Amino acid sequence: MTEATIYQTLLWSWFGVAAVTVVALCFLSAPYGRHARAGWGPTLASRWGWVIMETPAALVIAACFTVRPPSSPTAWIMLALWEMHYVNRAFIFPFRMPAGDKPMPVSIAAMGAFFNLVNGYLNGRWLTVFGHYDLDWLADPRFIGGIVVMATGFVINLRADAALRNLRAPGDTTYKIPVGGLYRLISCPNYFGEILEWTGWAILTWSPAGASFAVWTAANLAPRAWSHHRWYRQQFPDYPRTRRALIPFLL
Repeated sequence: MTEATIYQTLLWSWFGVAAVTVVALCFLSAPYGRHARAGWGPTLASRWGWVIMETPAALVIAACFTVRPPSSPTAWIMLALWEMHYVNRAFIFPFRMPAGDKPMPVSIAAMGAFFNLVNGYLNGRWLTVFGHYDLDWLADPRFIGGIVVMATGFVINLRADAALRNLRAPGDTTYKIPVGGLYRLISCPNYFGEILEWTGWAILTWSPAGASFAVWTAANLAPRAWSHHRWYRQQFPDYPRTRRALIPFLL
């Protein structure tokens, strides 16, 4: 069996697993952060859980480029866009988290790491082996439009994370209602931004691997946004009733 056959089987199976995941997460909130609960085994500090989860995404795709360096600079630009997100998510974001964040189950960190291993492989091998991008792709409307969508999502995500950090004084572990920016309209602009990011990635790569990542991002974060939204309404009687969960004015 060739790698191409294995790759295609894994890729299309990945879409199927995403469909199962979104159904499961509609009924069961992943037990970390504000939804943390007992029964999921040993835990570790949340910041180290994030490092363990996100580091494979940064390293696996880089390994793909090391093993089979593409000749076109277009793929290297795509790699830089990927790493822009994951260097922040794996090595900067965790160390800016409040020290009092709830611990994360090791099982959740391990599942996140496994996802990122597979996802990094699928996207890395597409960019270096199975996909082909020449310099003309940089002027293609799909690449330009995808860059705009991805960059917009990245900025939204960063600003939403900063707003959450600024809610707490040092040593404060209580949850508060986020305000400002897109928090005026939705409960989870950080998730909205990340879904935009990887939708932009799917557009600019115009690839089944990119599409699978966009589908997975929505499958994971849309149900969690609804869980957050319900949690805010339960915890805060004065929570803004006009605020949506994930998409301004709609959802």
